[in-house]
Amino acid sequence: MTPPPGTPPPPPPLAGGLGGADALRPLLDTVLDALHDGATERAGPLPAGGPAAVTARVTAALGDVLPTRGAGDHEALRTLVHTLAAGAADPADPLCAAHLHCPPLAVAVAADLAAAALNPSMDSWDQAPAASTLEALLTRALAAEYYDTPHPDALVTTGGTEANQLALLLARERHGPRLTVIHGAGAHHSVPRSAWLLGLPPTVTVPTPAGVLDPARLAEALGRADGPVLVTATAGTTDAGLIDPLEPLADLCRQHGADLHVDAAYGGLLRLSPHHRHKLTGLSRAQSITLDLHKLGWQPVAAGLLAVPDSRLLAPLDHQADYLNATDDTEAGLPDLLGRSLRTTRRPDILKIAVTLRSLGRDGLADLIDRTCAAAHHLAELLEAHPGFELHAHPTISTVLFRPTPMDDVQLAGLRRTLLLDGTAVLGRATADGRLWLKATLLNPHTTAGDLDTLVTLLEGSTHR
Repeated sequence: MTPPPGTPPPPPPLAGGLGGADALRPLLDTVLDALHDGATERAGPLPAGGPAAVTARVTAALGDVLPTRGAGDHEALRTLVHTLAAGAADPADPLCAAHLHCPPLAVAVAADLAAAALNPSMDSWDQAPAASTLEALLTRALAAEYYDTPHPDALVTTGGTEANQLALLLARERHGPRLTVIHGAGAHHSVPRSAWLLGLPPTVTVPTPAGVLDPARLAEALGRADGPVLVTATAGTTDAGLIDPLEPLADLCRQHGADLHVDAAYGGLLRLSPHHRHKLTGLSRAQSITLDLHKLGWQPVAAGLLAVPDSRLLAPLDHQADYLNATDDTEAGLPDLLGRSLRTTRRPDILKIAVTLRSLGRDGLADLIDRTCAAAHHLAELLEAHPGFELHAHPTISTVLFRPTPMDDVQLAGLRRTLLLDGTAVLGRATADGRLWLKATLLNPHTTAGDLDTLVTLLEGSTHR
């Protein structure tokens, strides 16, 4: 039936409710086509041409940012999703291996779509009834993977940075503002930054000539410390994927009365692999553990966790706001969610994690971890056997540091940028032993031996330009 002339158009459809799925279905076809066409246009791990070329293409596609008259759903999606895909750094490409930036599993992305459509807000139970229960069940179960204690628990975070910040905050609330944080030189930058943000004294950095915290050097630092101490160890450094000797460090912390936090954002999921979990011996002795499933968990950003051995350790985060967790509502049995984060509005990031765990199970995730680590070892063996490259060390997890030879640091940095600007490969950079190294951080379980041969061949050609 045609509406009478002058009748205003209906508002655009919503993603939720009984009609939400029908409204989304045709739009998803447009999005999927645009993703495919954009990736085809890019034809590699990174768009060619560098920042200026990408900016020009995005600017041309975007046009008027706020037009008077809209172009419609399908045109907007087709144009901008295509542009974003064509201009993306694609971690699903085997030659995109610079950062701890994983290609997400399709099943996790599909779950994230459902979370976006339903749009629960995880700051009060009446905005997220089922999601809040799912989060409570999953966080306790995941914490129990690391702590054999009566009441382990975990908070969902935006990633390792927020989890580390919360760990330092909880330690400050336990011990007061004079808390000294000691960490190795390879610790994530969020550790000293969090100490600054929280008003703590400047952190103490222990030199790590071998890349990991040396117990003897830590003992010296602990002996010089005045007042309460939090030692932050790392299970998977950003630069080289190294794991500190957690058991001896935990022994030292016990002897000196210091708390131990372990940033296991990168390496924490090795716990699921029978072949690699021994590398995390001693992890369960930490007062808190940072985990990050958008690294070796193949989740879309964001999917971080902070695990603790006892839910009571999270009590300092308790907070009350009448419109979200009125005292009488809490006493009547409505779950109080405000103490589960420093954020108020937050997405139900636990859904994609829950779906992934149910889909793959422990064995399926362990297989992805093992495949990824095996690919890194294979790349290291290729480079070690090749006369044109120097391997720094065999990988602890899935990060490989190497250098073409002969090449100085300036040439090495230039080579990396050339690959980026050409759009042919995305490799990272790291400094170790006083020299600059190329860094391949392998997080794609679909990477084959042939892909690694292609990378080595590409590097061979690039070094002889």
